Amino acid sequence: MGPATEHPQRYELVNELHARPSPRISAPSTTVFVAFKELRGAANRAHSHDMAHLSELTTRHGGPRPDPDDSHYQGQLGRHALKWESHTEFVTYMATTSGLPIRPFDPSAAAIFPKEWQLQAPGKRVAAVMVQVDLLPDDPADALAQIADWFAPDSLTAVWVLEEAAMIATDFRIDANGWMRFAMFVRPGVGPGRTGRLVHRLVELETYRAMSMLGLGRARELTRRLNELEVRLTAIVEGMNDETRPGEAVLHDLLSVSAQLEAQAVQHSFRFGATAAYQAIVTDRIEALRETRFMGRQMLTEFMRRRYLPAMRTTASAEARLRSMLERTTRAAELLRTRVDVERSAQNQELMTRMDRRADLQLRLQHTVEGLSVVAISYYAVGLLSYALYPLAARLSVDKSYLIAGLTPLVVLAVWWSMRQIRKRLHRHAPDADF
Repeated sequence: MGPATEHPQRYELVNELHARPSPRISAPSTTVFVAFKELRGAANRAHSHDMAHLSELTTRHGGPRPDPDDSHYQGQLGRHALKWESHTEFVTYMATTSGLPIRPFDPSAAAIFPKEWQLQAPGKRVAAVMVQVDLLPDDPADALAQIADWFAPDSLTAVWVLEEAAMIATDFRIDANGWMRFAMFVRPGVGPGRTGRLVHRLVELETYRAMSMLGLGRARELTRRLNELEVRLTAIVEGMNDETRPGEAVLHDLLSVSAQLEAQAVQHSFRFGATAAYQAIVTDRIEALRETRFMGRQMLTEFMRRRYLPAMRTTASAEARLRSMLERTTRAAELLRTRVDVERSAQNQELMTRMDRRADLQLRLQHTVEGLSVVAISYYAVGLLSYALYPLAARLSVDKSYLIAGLTPLVVLAVWWSMRQIRKRLHRHAPDADF
């Protein structure tokens, strides 16, 4: 089999499956993770800006420079193993180093991402996570005692994952230094590949949670706008039976509301679609952990059901309400167009009736004019013929009055017959005309 038998993208697509492997992490270790997103038009951002920001970081730490055309990067920056990925709306940086800081979740562990470098990022930080991976004590209750000092008890979540291969704890809160904390305790027999996949799922869980909840702010903004438009739409629909107001004026107001609703749909469609997609990824990442309850503590699914899913339902509700209002305006517009068509038909019928009356009057006037025309033409024709026949009448000794009396009916009949022939000829050339 030669190259000619292969699809030109076959190898490229297969290589994409292996382009972003999960990191290999051994306990104890510390992972810091940040994600940046531009505030506007993130899906259409310039890839070169992201690459320039990444290159600045690798140059700062003396690491290998990235390929400008790649959408992912892995390299060793001093003590840290860096993993960079470019996504549709955001970019992520994940740095892992062996060992734990002297103080749990010390901000010095994130020194690889300097503050000034983060301020220069093409976008704003949408996620910042610190994951501490340690070995599980012989008595799991000792791990529970440790995390009691790290997390807020009212939102503490602690679960077994992957058939009790590891315990994960977090409170989904941002500490004073801007980091969300995750603590992971793995059993001694868990390998670095499995540990790396767990850490990767955790940082993805937080990233996609944050990205999905961006739709909540848009949903609240949209709800306020829909509250205003719904009042106008309700008033228009209720006033559709008002015969004193022209249908075209009502339709104009309805089209104004419809245009504003369409504008809202265009502005929010991408964000709501992305929110649904990110929510599905969050659900998938939680399911992939295969969590079970740890010593009676709150589970991830319970936390998400109580505090995350309501936000997603609010977003979905706003999107459904917008869709419903668009459908209502469409139905109301169809009814109004029917009313306008009926009104126009009635106006057209009245106009046609008036035109018929005018045509009838014009026909009568035309017949009157034709009769007068026959008289007038006959009068002048009799006068001209009498002048022409006076010499003959004098020679024949015929009185002038008798000559005129004899010519008059003949001339009138001839003129009337001529006018009739002209009408017939015009009728043949214009069959649709009404004469």
